[in-house]
Amino acid sequence: MPGLTGPSDYSQEPPRHPFLKINSKQPFNAEPPRSALVSSYVTPVDFFYKRNHGPIPVVDDIERYSVSISGLIDNPIELFMKDIWKLPKYVVTATLQCAGNRRTAMSNVKKVRGVGWDVSAIGNAVWGGAKLADVLELVGISNFTGTTNSGGKHVEFISIDKCKEENGGPYKASIPLSQATNPEADVLLAYDMNGEPLNRDHGYPLRVVVPGVIGARSVKWLDSINIIAEECQGFFMQKDYKMFAPSVNWDNINWSTRKPQMDFPVQVKVSGYAASGGGRGIERIDVSVDGGKTWVETFRHQKTGVPYIADDMSSDKWAWVLFEVIVDVSRSTEIVAKAVDSAANVQPENVLEIWNLRGILNTSWHRVKVQVGHSNM
Repeated sequence: MPGLTGPSDYSQEPPRHPFLKINSKQPFNAEPPRSALVSSYVTPVDFFYKRNHGPIPVVDDIERYSVSISGLIDNPIELFMKDIWKLPKYVVTATLQCAGNRRTAMSNVKKVRGVGWDVSAIGNAVWGGAKLADVLELVGISNFTGTTNSGGKHVEFISIDKCKEENGGPYKASIPLSQATNPEADVLLAYDMNGEPLNRDHGYPLRVVVPGVIGARSVKWLDSINIIAEECQGFFMQKDYKMFAPSVNWDNINWSTRKPQMDFPVQVKVSGYAASGGGRGIERIDVSVDGGKTWVETFRHQKTGVPYIADDMSSDKWAWVLFEVIVDVSRSTEIVAKAVDSAANVQPENVLEIWNLRGILNTSWHRVKVQVGHSNM
């Protein structure tokens, strides 16, 4: 693509914060320390987890960079950054999370494949950009459209990023057209993160942000947008990031029997966050200091000075909820945390109940063994 290239090696990687826990060097995948993650409601860019599938793309001429929109539409166009900047800018606070967050906990029970994430492959940021619904109106697709006149039902995002899983081809993913054209879904073509231009690790100069959905669908380094009839047929839609029962293994897996994972369910960390997919609020977060026998409800909050009310207009529906509670721990024990969202979804008690061969969506109760006199949280 003019203005944006995907390197074939890792010689032009950007600098990263030295405190990050590196889970893979090439491609670079890293997460912040637990304590840094929950120190603020909005995650600093340096401490926002880095999830990559190949060398980081390089912008050599921002004025020549453009995104094509084509497929099952009547009026294909090519958009330059100056065209996107002219559209109304929206700011959306949203949590992005890798579907493999807490994968290591699953691997400790039974081996799974994938990058070994602890609990910090998640972050909350303030994203700025144009709404995808506004962009699609430029090619004649009205708000709340489910199918184009030519039969398009999905919006496919293709990156300049090249990855081995696609045999050297670009990373790609899709979302339903009905979601893309819904202004209330807040899907963005984002160029800002926390009030500053995106940095290279997070998709400079332009990325998709799909709130309430696993991070794999928020494609970075956008190259093109295609309106297609069926879901994207790329590797990460069809042969990865799908949820299977614990009985499925690599010998009997049938990828076609499951739809691509989109929403992420309830996810909680004892040291301070809870999030639910689909824009649902967090109704309650409970903590137990005796391994789950008795529970105490926590104090939930997002913005300083503003009471958090699940699904209220004053709350950021796409963002995580921080929590805190003071408990007495008089002996070595196991502290457990679990959350309930506004649709009454509850986390499963045991990781064995949701173990899957890909090691994704570990939403089981989070447990931390505590020895009195030591700091574990």
